Amino acid sequence: MADRKLKISVLDQTPIRKGSNAVEALEESIKLAQLADRLGFTRYWVSEHHNSRTLAGAAPEVLISRLAAVTKHIRLGSGGVMLPNHSTLKVAENFRLLEALNPGRIDLGIGRAPGGDRLTSHILNPSNNFEPRDFVQQVHDLEGYLTDSSETGTVHEKVKAIPRIDTVPELWMLTSSGESGLLAARQGWALSFAHFIYPIGGPQAVRTYREKFKPSQFLKEPAASVGIFLFCADTQEKADELQAVMDYRLLSFEKGRYDETPSWEEVRDYEYSDQEWQRVMANRGRIVAGTPEQVKQRLLKMADDYGVDEIVAATITEKIEDRFRSYELLAEIFQLEPRN
Repeated sequence: MADRKLKISVLDQTPIRKGSNAVEALEESIKLAQLADRLGFTRYWVSEHHNSRTLAGAAPEVLISRLAAVTKHIRLGSGGVMLPNHSTLKVAENFRLLEALNPGRIDLGIGRAPGGDRLTSHILNPSNNFEPRDFVQQVHDLEGYLTDSSETGTVHEKVKAIPRIDTVPELWMLTSSGESGLLAARQGWALSFAHFIYPIGGPQAVRTYREKFKPSQFLKEPAASVGIFLFCADTQEKADELQAVMDYRLLSFEKGRYDETPSWEEVRDYEYSDQEWQRVMANRGRIVAGTPEQVKQRLLKMADDYGVDEIVAATITEKIEDRFRSYELLAEIFQLEPRN
């Protein structure tokens, strides 16, 4: 395993803290994006979720526009837009406008998951039948709108996405399985594997993506990253505390309790059943937690396993200072270059 530098990026799921609210969560996102910009992180992605009391990010394109206004260098994007929830033309126009306002800084990452429950997804887009072939067609249509295609016999002959510009947002396919990776390879898109969602089979999925990659007008060579829940702390005690809270949170998700925001005081004395502890240990595969040197070595190994040079870190903590400190330590251990 080579001791090398990695590109480090941020995935912000806009968590709402216990006793806080969505306005404060979004203000925190603004401050975190500014910090990541100064510290030298590569990109800052925001996610799409719906029907949740603990996450504030329902519209990545709106939040990206705000973040672009208060940052200078960092790439900004969606991690991701859940394409089946939306009109493909509207997604294309949203991100064309973002690219026109911020040339060369916008990423359009898309996924197939609902970003919530199926009822909400259906209400967002009543024509959504949750069929994989429909998603594939949306991907083709999205490309057509972003490239001003006039292919005979398609809607693109008559309908164009505005504004008409000369550049295209950087296109990323988000996946937690190999299926969307194959689509990314076929279309010539970049791929980000969500290890924090499903920690099994990722390295093989990325290898298969690279093997089957077909160059496109968007990307000449395959490009990939891996996303992980990450907690870096100055001490082992603090790292263990951050992981313990996330252990409980992920288990609560599996029990259908999506709106819980546990505190350290609430989880430290919780006694897991044998079955619950098995799930906790399985879910720890979705998390990297530790002191700076521990985190560095685990991320380097993960990057080698996946064959990538970029890690996308998602950090949700009970206290804002722990979240910000985790990213500061990441910048230090990978010697990111600060920017003014």
